[in-house]
Amino acid sequence: MQFIQMINSNPFILAPLIIWTLVWKGMALWKAGRNNQLYWFIALLIVNTLGLLEIVYIVWFQKKSRAK
Repeated sequence: MQFIQMINSNPFILAPLIIWTLVWKGMALWKAGRNNQLYWFIALLIVNTLGLLEIVYIVWFQKKSRAK
């Protein structure tokens, strides 16, 4: 409830949160799709954690590409 009141009193906080989330979600979904990781793709698409799950996926769970 306090978060909603904070957003209502200062709506400029919401824009950076939305941008932050979209950037991380976009990168994570792109990587999961390119790596054919369907379960990760679905989880990242449905769950909204303000970028936290996306960062965890990118750092620890994405398939590492091989250097050519």
